[in-house]
Amino acid sequence: MYRVINNIQLNDNTFQLEIQASNVASHYQAGQFVIIRGDDKAERIPLTIAGVNLVEGTITLIFQAIGVSTKKLSLLQKDSYILDVLGPLGTASHLPSNKRVLLVSGGVGTAIAIPTLSALASQNNEITSILGFRTSTLLILEDEIRNLSKFTHIVTDDGSLGQKGFVTDVLKELLTSNSYDFIYCIGPIPMMKAVVSIAKQYNIPIQVSLNPIMIDGTGMCGGCRVTIDGKIKFACIDGPEFDGHLVDFDELLSRNKTYDNHHKCRLEAQYEK
Repeated sequence: MYRVINNIQLNDNTFQLEIQASNVASHYQAGQFVIIRGDDKAERIPLTIAGVNLVEGTITLIFQAIGVSTKKLSLLQKDSYILDVLGPLGTASHLPSNKRVLLVSGGVGTAIAIPTLSALASQNNEITSILGFRTSTLLILEDEIRNLSKFTHIVTDDGSLGQKGFVTDVLKELLTSNSYDFIYCIGPIPMMKAVVSIAKQYNIPIQVSLNPIMIDGTGMCGGCRVTIDGKIKFACIDGPEFDGHLVDFDELLSRNKTYDNHHKCRLEAQYEK
């Protein structure tokens, strides 16, 4: 059992969960994740580690309460317990040093990017961050991102904060007037696909963090398979980060919709009785 240290609501449906898990914290590297199970009736949920505290032996997870199991997680109180925390899983980030780097993130992906930004900063990279949200009320971790970046650009779909539009708009503007060596991108699949398309036009290496359907997290079930450069890979052991230029995003998007109706029905059964 893993004790909950804190569970903080960041906005309407985003939560920051800190868990006592010293065995995970001591082995963690940027880019890795855990699979958690709140209780014996809950789903196994893959969540990227947003931070660790080695002194306290804790890990921080940031998630959206959008399904039955994540909604249950959002209700956990301090000093309650989570049944299972498996990790750290996946391959650590492969990041450059002494380069000009662009971070492009969307929504809750901004939280997941924090450890990667820390690793990039520690390797003497100059970082420019572009953060995209639907509206200002969904903005999270702005101060943390600014502290790790030389320049930070905030974009909202409705123009309620920063520049109105999409992260791709700012990306195009920056690439027109500046040169960059590397792009790290994390967020919704359509956003990552669009960013990769732009990176390809400018011949810039880009690394993306994928979020396929995942079950066991150890390469046995095959649920998280993705096509990379025409070859089948498993995001849980070969990723979750890959060369964006080689990812089949259309297949990834299609596979991630497989259980949409199932989740909708389960939510209705649980909360709309």
